[in-house]
Amino acid sequence: MNQKQPRIAWITDTTCTVGADFIKENQLNVIPLQVVIDGKSYKETIDITDKQFYERMASESVTFQSSQPSVGEFIELYEKLKEEYDCGIAFHCSSKLSGTFSASVMAAEQVGFKLYAIDTRTGSYPHAYLLNKGIELFNQGFGPEEICDKIEEMKTNTRIFLIPANLNQLHKSGRVSGSARLLANLLNIKPILSVEFEGAKIRDKVRTEKRAINYMLDLLREDMEVSKVSKIMIIHADAEENAIKLENLINAQEEFSSIPTDRMMLVPVAGVHTGVGTLGISWVCE
Repeated sequence: MNQKQPRIAWITDTTCTVGADFIKENQLNVIPLQVVIDGKSYKETIDITDKQFYERMASESVTFQSSQPSVGEFIELYEKLKEEYDCGIAFHCSSKLSGTFSASVMAAEQVGFKLYAIDTRTGSYPHAYLLNKGIELFNQGFGPEEICDKIEEMKTNTRIFLIPANLNQLHKSGRVSGSARLLANLLNIKPILSVEFEGAKIRDKVRTEKRAINYMLDLLREDMEVSKVSKIMIIHADAEENAIKLENLINAQEEFSSIPTDRMMLVPVAGVHTGVGTLGISWVCE
């Protein structure tokens, strides 16, 4: 651990689901990703809320896409930060899912800002978890390189599993074929999507949402046999009622009853691909 800590700027993007109080308390610099609705771009959390996005997706028959921040946006930020800070530590969403990490690194190099950029290989709750751990390590006296090393060790311990309500949006975004979508909707087949170190993939397919939920809970049980899980996060795409039911189901089971649970909305740039009604669970193995 270093005796004298450098002046560090903390940077992240809107796939990191932290609240306004946390952002203010830690002076976070948050670069927004964008959703593109019918050709018009909206910056997450600035031009459109999560709720507004999903309401529009549910009611409008137009195209919904996502877009990463430009290198120029990062250049503008880093030009300012290099005047006040010795360096920055940036926690970005998976480079396997977005070019945000690359844009951040490129911008820092162009303006000569010393940046320790972390490709979290995840998003949403685990992204926020890793950022929080990084700040905790800094407050304990660890330097930037040590923080990056320790976060690197934690990255493979993050879990996100999602159940789309249907395959319509995955079809529109080119993730599944039209015939696969039709068959899945007819037979009530639910894919379980996972965000892993190598990117997003369909982990498995099962009949009915109940079986899909049990599948996710079985994975949680397996992790709990060998690791500590300090929180279970229920993630949903404007499906609050179903999220509450899932939370109650988890809390009612004795093996999970001692673990705190919470709910959060799926970030719109992910919801673009999974659609309204998506339900999922996330946790981190400690």
